[in-house]
Amino acid sequence: MATLDSPSPSGKRELLLDTAWDLFCRNGYHAVGIDTVLAKAGVAKMTLYNNFDSKDDLIAAAMERKGAEKLISLERVIEAAGRSPQKRLMAVFDWLEAWFESKDFSGCAFLKAVGEYSAVGDKPRKAGAAFKLGLQRRLETLCAEAGLRSPATIARQLMLIIDGATFHADMHGNPGYATDARQAARILIEQAS
Repeated sequence: MATLDSPSPSGKRELLLDTAWDLFCRNGYHAVGIDTVLAKAGVAKMTLYNNFDSKDDLIAAAMERKGAEKLISLERVIEAAGRSPQKRLMAVFDWLEAWFESKDFSGCAFLKAVGEYSAVGDKPRKAGAAFKLGLQRRLETLCAEAGLRSPATIARQLMLIIDGATFHADMHGNPGYATDARQAARILIEQAS
């Protein structure tokens, strides 16, 4: 039974997911051990194993949760852009810029997972790939709504721009790569109109 001062079992799970995400994003997936996550979260090892079968399951669950949150935040920005299909598509780059300028930006945890987990069946790799595919599908829908030729191809090309800008913004500590990504995307979109 949880006391007023201790989180409920579901609260402990959420705390564990948040702590794991923060540590893995900043330090890498392989570099952070379970004991470090547990100590930082202030939860017992039993909490981990009552909720997750392994470290990889914890990582995948944290990625799925944060990926869903990121897509929701993207949808808010798209909706705020109004009804113009072109403005809604370009709003993706407003979202990207806000992310690059945020104090917790440390590159893309989803791409980092794919880099650290090389086997196709690795759960973190699959979770990273699933998030990227979800984002690409959303871009494809936006491209189709904007009346672009070959929306699937343009969406893949926009993903290349986004991922490249993300990598360089992290590597160089320069959020200005969002502006460069927006300009490259605008040229690509104009060519596909």
